[in-house]
Amino acid sequence: MATTSARLLSLLSLLQARRDWPGSLLAERLDVSPRTVRRDVDRLRELGYPISAFKGPDGGYRLDAGAQLPPLLFDDDQAVAIAVALQVAALSGADIQEGAARALNTMRQVMPSRLRHRIDALQVTAVGQPTTGPDSPVDRTVLTAIGAAVNAREVLRFEYASTSAATDATPRRVEPHHLVTRNGRWYLVAWDLDRDDWRTFRCDRVSPRTPTGPRFTPRQLPMGDVATYVTGRFRGSTDSSAWPCVGEVIIDLPAAVVAAYTRDGLVEELGPDCCRLAQGSWSWVALAAALGRFGADIEVIGPVELKAAFAGLARRYADAARPKQTPRVHGAGARTGEKRRRPQPTLPGAFAFAERRAEPT
Repeated sequence: MATTSARLLSLLSLLQARRDWPGSLLAERLDVSPRTVRRDVDRLRELGYPISAFKGPDGGYRLDAGAQLPPLLFDDDQAVAIAVALQVAALSGADIQEGAARALNTMRQVMPSRLRHRIDALQVTAVGQPTTGPDSPVDRTVLTAIGAAVNAREVLRFEYASTSAATDATPRRVEPHHLVTRNGRWYLVAWDLDRDDWRTFRCDRVSPRTPTGPRFTPRQLPMGDVATYVTGRFRGSTDSSAWPCVGEVIIDLPAAVVAAYTRDGLVEELGPDCCRLAQGSWSWVALAAALGRFGADIEVIGPVELKAAFAGLARRYADAARPKQTPRVHGAGARTGEKRRRPQPTLPGAFAFAERRAEPT
């Protein structure tokens, strides 16, 4: 017979697996008497677990919601799922990154070594914005296999389908570098050994093969970091200057807050209340105005054109805030109270670029 502590853990695991458990079935599963089950239930109640009893022909027990959060037990699949969710918490739009990091560290400390190794191998980079739901669900065994190959720096062999519904697939050999989640989909960023170039693969179309190949030395991504590279690929170009004006600033706000309101900018956490943002727009003035909407202190990293745009806006805003003694009019012979025409801004090429982006593709 198992020790009392081991039996209590087994009983708690069973109670978490389903809502109602007949007492006789619990006794059978634990290989004890119904009286022992009743005593073990009382011990769990003393530890803070809200376990209620129900009557009837199959009277038994259920684990209810309580006023406090007692210690929980997770099976292997649940632990892996929670670890992945905590790693991508930055895209939730809520300020929970610090709490998610502490929760993941707490879980990792009490995990058995075999499970801790699986979690450590599954390092995820989150790129993009929050989504309303999963777009293309990926089998967890596929993510685990890809994550393990990335962590071990081993050549990965797999069959790759051209579409999600395709029945035919082509064999690929790659050096896996990053496992990325973006806008509800999972991607593998890898160096394709047969095509001698970088490629991005959708994980829901990947069927890993075993065993993995030899170890490799990691290569440098074309644009320095995986977030910049992936964002550039999904703009249709690996050039981060897809916008004519691209600047970089430091904003005194949590990265999760900034990411929730940034469409295609790149957000990098620098601290709990500070982040770096690289953003593009069709003009420097428009970029400065867009960055000012966060209502927080901003430090411009560059370029000088963005600093000049902020200075120009500051002068205009300050002028607009001053009370006017007399109505301003433009042009010789203009009458007081006459509706004036505002001068059009001179932005060479900016409007043409905006029109090009608006054209259907």
